[in-house]
Amino acid sequence: MRGAAHASRIVAAAVVTLAATTLTACGGGAEDLGSGPDGVVRSSWGDPQNPLEPANTNEVQGGKALDLLFRGLKRYDPKTGRADDMLAEKIETTDSTTFFVTVKDGWTFSNGEKVTARSFVDAWNYGAYLKNNQKNAYFFGYIEGYDQVHPASGEPTATTLSGLTVTGERTFTVKLSQKFSTWPDTLGYNAFAPLPRSFYDDHAGWLAKPVGNGPYAVKSYVRGSQMSLRRWDGYPGPDKAVNGGVDLRVYTDNNTAYTDLVAGNLDLVDDVPAAQLRNVKKDLGDRYINTPAGIIQTLAFPFYDARWNTPQGNKMRTGLSMAINRAEITSRIFRGTRTPAKDWTSPVLGVEGGFSETLCGDACTYDPARAKKLVAEGGGIPGGTMKISYNSDTGSHKEWVDAVCNSINNALGNDRACVGNPIGTFADFRNQITQSKMSGPFRAGWQMDYPLIQNFLQPLYYTGASSNDGKWSNEDFDRLVDEANAESDTARAVQTFQRAEEVVRDQMAAIPLWYQNGSAGYSPRVSNVALNPFSVPVYNQIKVA
Repeated sequence: MRGAAHASRIVAAAVVTLAATTLTACGGGAEDLGSGPDGVVRSSWGDPQNPLEPANTNEVQGGKALDLLFRGLKRYDPKTGRADDMLAEKIETTDSTTFFVTVKDGWTFSNGEKVTARSFVDAWNYGAYLKNNQKNAYFFGYIEGYDQVHPASGEPTATTLSGLTVTGERTFTVKLSQKFSTWPDTLGYNAFAPLPRSFYDDHAGWLAKPVGNGPYAVKSYVRGSQMSLRRWDGYPGPDKAVNGGVDLRVYTDNNTAYTDLVAGNLDLVDDVPAAQLRNVKKDLGDRYINTPAGIIQTLAFPFYDARWNTPQGNKMRTGLSMAINRAEITSRIFRGTRTPAKDWTSPVLGVEGGFSETLCGDACTYDPARAKKLVAEGGGIPGGTMKISYNSDTGSHKEWVDAVCNSINNALGNDRACVGNPIGTFADFRNQITQSKMSGPFRAGWQMDYPLIQNFLQPLYYTGASSNDGKWSNEDFDRLVDEANAESDTARAVQTFQRAEEVVRDQMAAIPLWYQNGSAGYSPRVSNVALNPFSVPVYNQIKVA
């Protein structure tokens, strides 16, 4: 998402702007929600940070809606995460640089417009063009001509990517600026979704009521309150909805959403708050889900602030990492829904995919004496006290941030070394981050956009990358990533990515905290509820009693 990213890139769980009391009032009752195949699922949601343009959505909440509305050339298997063909009839290459794409016939958008090769090419050109200010523009950076449509500085000299060429109603070619053997596997990410002409012809109208080509169509959308989606019976894909629709309801507090779930006013909460974990089995029994997901939580640093970007700063940052007792915090606060991080990826990748239990090593091992020594050798904490910033609106971060600070303070023998710095809303928090206004470490994380080790590294740490919020830059890392992307052998590519990850470790570009499981709870009114490897509910498979 991220990742983007897109990861979704994660940029964390609930975002919101409407008062919880207001939403709870409209959440009561089940009138007009139907039952059986036509029943509507009531699910908690967080208001997206940005308008729901596919190339402008790089956080979890917006990604949930796009996953209901769109299907791309590829789709990630909801159980394995494997990149399977969806609208792609075939994607062929002989050199890992030029790809020949054929779009399946018979697909339309929910407004009846046919999905063609141009539906993809126009959407990608829109996403890449600098003046459209799309958050996910970076994902088109491998396509030839990106430097002309999205220069690092100055005005663009082209409006379309020279590497994209429509060759027929259902065919187009993509020429990359470098070899990227696994590039087709990235195409299940929402930034690569096709768009109908109405997106361009009536942009404001489309944003108010998005039109896609997925299994659901928007019935109504009130930003900050609710998006109501209903099954689109004309959907031609193999993953048709088995329910009548989904109401995504905005909550300002996950605890309020959980209370509504237990009271029967909600059917699904896909982020059970830490404060409720002690009660969840008693409240929900087998209707509680706790499963591994492609999510890692980290502490990021503002490398644009010279105080945090000194020649010996890597020692100080490594010392802070070693001052965090991950095992105690995940056990005491998260009760089995988090696992101490041992690298910068996720266990869902598997060893063959690049996950490593040993890559972080001592740098992720709690060692108070060594931590204190390294922080001192690294010049100490800038200003003597660091503030860990986090959004306070969901009620799910204060407890662990305080615990991290207590661990650091105890290890360093200084009760003023670390304090939490709550920021009112997720939107305010993200805006300060994207405007490079952080003065100290801040809560960060990543929900994979696609199941490749590349996605856990490049969008977050490559110079100028879309989700490199701390503005870290390292020539060795960038070079190794470029080499890995050019590898045609997957195993060698993974090994090279891990060498790049070792640079992240040695410089402690971000402190890995823990891997996050997907957690969810659901009501007796629904069944067949599951989370995919991205920790997003597989809405189309949910059955209503």
